[in-house]
Amino acid sequence: MASPVSQFEVDDIQVRYHPNSGCPTQVYHFEDYRCGPGAPAAPPKVDPEPWCPFRTRIDFEVAELAHEAALTHEQTDRFIKLIHRSRCELFMLWNRKDVQDMWDAASFKLTPFTKEEVVVPFRGVDQTFPFFHHSLWDWAVDLLQDPEVGPHFIFDAQQLSKFDGKKFVRYIHEPWTANTFWEHQSKIPSDGKPLAFVLYADKAKLSSFGHAKGYPIVVWCANLPAAVRNVVGWLPIVKEDKKHFKKPAFVNFKNAVWHTLFLMLLACLAPLSKLGSPVKCWDDVVRTFYPIILILSADYEEQVVMALIRGLMGKFPCPVCLIPREELSKGSSTIGFAHLEMQRHYVLSSESLRDVNSAFDTMEHTVVYRALSFDKLHFNDEGKFDHLWTELQKWITNSGQQAAVFESFPRWRNLNHFDQVVSISFAYGTKYEDISKLIVFAAHNVFKRDLDPQAYLLLHCIRSYVEFNMYASLEVHTEDTIRDGQNTLSELTELMDVYTADLSEKSWNFPKMHLSAHVFDDIEAKGVTRNYNTKPNEKMHGPLKDAYQDRTNFKNFAEQILQYNHDSLVVEYIRSKMECLDAQNLGSSIVPDPLEADLDGLKSTEPTDITEFRFIKVSYESLAESGPIFAKLLLVFTCIVWDVNYPIALTLPYDQPVGTRLRKDKDFKFWRVKAKPRASAECFSVQLIIRGCVLAEDSSRVNEFLVVNMTNTDIFLRMKEIRAEAGY
Repeated sequence: MASPVSQFEVDDIQVRYHPNSGCPTQVYHFEDYRCGPGAPAAPPKVDPEPWCPFRTRIDFEVAELAHEAALTHEQTDRFIKLIHRSRCELFMLWNRKDVQDMWDAASFKLTPFTKEEVVVPFRGVDQTFPFFHHSLWDWAVDLLQDPEVGPHFIFDAQQLSKFDGKKFVRYIHEPWTANTFWEHQSKIPSDGKPLAFVLYADKAKLSSFGHAKGYPIVVWCANLPAAVRNVVGWLPIVKEDKKHFKKPAFVNFKNAVWHTLFLMLLACLAPLSKLGSPVKCWDDVVRTFYPIILILSADYEEQVVMALIRGLMGKFPCPVCLIPREELSKGSSTIGFAHLEMQRHYVLSSESLRDVNSAFDTMEHTVVYRALSFDKLHFNDEGKFDHLWTELQKWITNSGQQAAVFESFPRWRNLNHFDQVVSISFAYGTKYEDISKLIVFAAHNVFKRDLDPQAYLLLHCIRSYVEFNMYASLEVHTEDTIRDGQNTLSELTELMDVYTADLSEKSWNFPKMHLSAHVFDDIEAKGVTRNYNTKPNEKMHGPLKDAYQDRTNFKNFAEQILQYNHDSLVVEYIRSKMECLDAQNLGSSIVPDPLEADLDGLKSTEPTDITEFRFIKVSYESLAESGPIFAKLLLVFTCIVWDVNYPIALTLPYDQPVGTRLRKDKDFKFWRVKAKPRASAECFSVQLIIRGCVLAEDSSRVNEFLVVNMTNTDIFLRMKEIRAEAGY
């Protein structure tokens, strides 16, 4: 009789659905499992005229171009007159009013912005603030009823596992595969479905010198892929009053304004979070949804406002737990968010929480301390590493070897290249992230363990930090990777304790040193960190700045920017439908490429025909079979032998035995390779290539190179496995 294990294959995917879903546990072979649950089984029906209510396609495309170019009213009229001077297709726009009328008609495809006046008193005087926002509920219903977006929704919590040959190992990636989504579905009626929201809010600079600022609120639905997101609100910025600047009463007032406005944003969801609401979805099925604010994505300053704590000035500066201020550099507190409500009055008396009503208290099952999430951009790249890099810059400057650090470091795709970087400070987390990935490989020869012990130890700290940051960046997590990440964080904390023991001039006791302690709890609760990283939301600041500079008269710009944002969404909505339509109608309209059409005639009747190529793109499954070698790519070509086409790579192998392993190789977890002589070049099938990687030459050892294993999470995991198989 076959054992239960034998019925499964390695990499089989097991999907355990929440009991309330009524769906039984299912097992799929890896090749049959639909990557990205929620992907529709069949493409939606194509709208034959997606440009409606524009009367013709050319009408829409002309209006779209005028919008993209930010033409004035007069320029739009001139542009349209030119179009009418040469007709080859029916063009039915006549002036700028006609264009605006069409945009207004098209705007009914999406939830409109509304403006409301909000009154908040300060010292007995009412202060009025304008608040622009979408209805979060109407926005979600738009998505649920959209035949193109609706099929991508995931309505039930799932626990996913992958068979490793012996057992199923659970993994976490999307929010619906993590614990909080499952817990929420367990708390609502059995026929209900969770509708989870992710909210981001942060000030954005709208002018080049930062004098003009906006305050967008960005939302995405955690039941959907993260790419579907939108600006849904525009908070006012409370002007500072010199008489009350930083005084507790005025700071409380600003917090009260923020939460009063957010209360208005959440007002449409609050009753539904308790009672639920039925929605007839795109597939004509009526489902009852219970909304929850699952994730709050923000930097530390914004989290302080959301949690209503006193931040750096409070005795308990962490917005998630009650760790005392003097223990921030030591790690996590033993008192977590589960006890915060019980201790609220104690904390208030200790001057840590502000006596302001929280907007999030109106939402059933939403706990602000659970929703607040680790932000890799601000807590790691622009937080922890920013301080480590500043410290290392001092050591490198004192060494007198600034120019040698990145002097000969190789360039790599999607990785910033640095020549002179030691004396530069950056404002962008992406720059810091790339420096962190490269600096240990670039600077390991600058400091000697015996001669420069403190600087060497700092480099060791940075290596440990980057490894921790890679674990925090993984897009799929298992129990093993979470445990390994926690161990790496513990190692980093210990190294930092040793490094800072003799440094009295700098304090490392600040919140961003501590907030890393919560990252793996967040991953288990809400999925991987890309689900709540502020970086994608901050990319929306650029278009808002462009709108401010190109499409406003610098007065009432909130209304104008949001109108631009809404028009842009309408353009995107129509454009995506048109592109879908074009893809469906390619068929017979494609004219064969003459070169491709004559390819058979170009084949030589001789035994061989060689064609050189200058670009190769590798598709691979992560962590392929072990036992790879490293090699330099010299030439890629195809070779046709008796009508069989062979893709070949001419390479120089880097598998020459290296010398004695150095102590720093162990400390910095280097993997060292050595090139063979040029005459040892070999040909391999291109199909044997696993992936590309960066090799950084070690100037202290002739013809030896270090494998840069921090460029992305894939090479990081591969090199971890290679080191483990080698016993170190």
